[in-house]
Amino acid sequence: MKDSLNHLIEEIRVFSEERDWQQFHSPKNLSMALVVEASEILEIFQWLTFEQSQRIEGTQLAKAKEEIGDVMIYLVRLADRLSVSPLEAAFEKLEKNRKKYPIEKSRGNAKKYTEF
Repeated sequence: MKDSLNHLIEEIRVFSEERDWQQFHSPKNLSMALVVEASEILEIFQWLTFEQSQRIEGTQLAKAKEEIGDVMIYLVRLADRLSVSPLEAAFEKLEKNRKKYPIEKSRGNAKKYTEF
């Protein structure tokens, strides 16, 4: 399926192999690149008010989409290099978060679970 996670993983592998970039894609380098790209998303919203950040459009939205793509690519590549399923990791983390953030304590509350 063209829009599946497995297809994306394969496309990123091929892209990297065609350019002989595997040598640069250590978990250290990929995690650093991931943070750099995530900070580029942050830069888009840095000086916007809460309200402005809720309704970006045009070139700002296009830039956000591009940076989200970069983050996704680096995250998927890092997971692939570590032989981790990003979907499995996300579902496992969501289950842990359900336990850390029970609805009755966390609903409408932005506190960290250690502050309940």
